[in-house]
Order: sequence, then structure tokens, then C-alpha cells
Amino acid sequence: MHSSELPLPRGLLAEDALPRYAQVASELWTEVAANGAKAGDRLPSERALATRYGVSRVTMRAALSDLAERGLVESAAARGWYVARTVAPEPLEGSPGGSPASSGHTVEGFADYAAKHGMTTRSRVLKSTVRPATIDEAETLRVGPGAKLFDMRRLRFLDDLPVVLEHNRLPLALCPALAETDFSKASLFATLRSGEPPQFPRVADYSVEARQADDTERELLEINDATPVLLAHQLAFNQDGRPLELTLAIYRGDRYRFRGSITS
Repeated sequence: MHSSELPLPRGLLAEDALPRYAQVASELWTEVAANGAKAGDRLPSERALATRYGVSRVTMRAALSDLAERGLVESAAARGWYVARTVAPEPLEGSPGGSPASSGHTVEGFADYAAKHGMTTRSRVLKSTVRPATIDEAETLRVGPGAKLFDMRRLRFLDDLPVVLEHNRLPLALCPALAETDFSKASLFATLRSGEPPQFPRVADYSVEARQADDTERELLEINDATPVLLAHQLAFNQDGRPLELTLAIYRGDRYRFRGSITS
């Protein structure tokens, strides 16, 4: 873990209607994000934070516990509180698998996301093949029936914790180099950007749903029976508006957070 401490947060607004511990939690996390904290950064001590906010250590501990329940911070016995290693500070600019530009987010690759937030990433390729598109896939990706698809399944890790199972399907004609690339080491988005011609994911249709994990998902993601998974369905389009990538990402529900903006 990093040894540097984050600056102490500013005081809270007295008129806030939230419970005091929730006010402290909200303000503290806003400051953590604003200061560009990285996973593993140490927070000030409970005593220092309690003094700064003018609250009891019981209230301060409740605020930190609230953040911990949301997977934002974690404690280490006798060492204090730290920014969680597997959840990046908000505000996010996209999800690990990408998210809709129409919601004010960007389409962003998993490796890019991890690097931006100071986390390490690796992948285990479970399957990688070239095969004909099914009728449904051909319709969704706007390719001819039986067109060659690059089909890949990976288990993705953040700081050595398995967080997502990804199933990617892409028209091979858009980037023939996909079939020759070792994606246990390479980034899919970087490979697309360096292709001939280059492919740039620009916008995506994105939806999320929750369900219970099956036996295989529990084993690979190292979760128990009580932990749900979040299914993220994405269809990404390139710079020409052509369908580029069809993705199903299965996230462990205790380590993934989806946020968006709603306007009238």
C-alpha cells in the first residue's frame, strides 16, 4: 500500500439533511476523489478526522463503515483506513467495460480504466477463436450471415482480485490482428486502435441487470452463494458508426458500481 496520507477534508454544511455520519461519509469521499486518491492510499486517522469534523469517534467510525460497506474504503488492523484497492475513486468517467456516451460517460477499456485509477490488471484467456456469426449476431453487428467473428472469453483481475468475466465478439474483418494477439497480455482496445485501419470505439448501447451467479461464475470470480453478479450488455460502435464489439460482462456484485446521470 502507499504510505502517503490524503489531506484532511473540509467541514460539512450544517444545513445538510442527511444523518451526521452520512454527511461525513459523503463529504469525505468527495474530498478523496477531488484529491486524486489512488487505490491503497491511506486516509487520516479516525481521531484526526473526528476532530476535524467535530464529531465523536463513534460517528466517524460509522461514516467510514458506511464507505466500507459500499466497497470504497477498507481497514487494516492497527494500520488505519485506506482507499479500497478494487474500487476506483468517484467520479468515474466510464465503467471497466465501457458505458454509454449518452449518459455523460466515455467508452473506455478495462486496462485504461485500471491504469487511470492506479490499479494493476491482468487477464486469463478462457477461450479465443474465430468462428462464423450466428444469425442474431450477424444482425446485431450488421455483417453477413456466417461472417467471421473473433470470439473471446476472459477472466479479468484488478490488483489480483477476479472482478469480471468478459465475452467479446467482434467482426474479424474490422481488425484481422485480433486472431493473432495474445490477450492475456495485450489490451483489446489498444489492439483495435493500432489496427489497419485503426478502430476507435466512440459510443455504446449499454444495459445492466442483476442475478444470482451460477456455479461456474462463483468458482471463477471467487464469490460465495450470497454474492450476486451484474450483467452488463454492451454494443460498441466505431468512429464510422459501425457496430464494432458485442460484449457481455459479468461482474461480481460486491466490487462493481454503476453510476449514471438522468436529465429531464
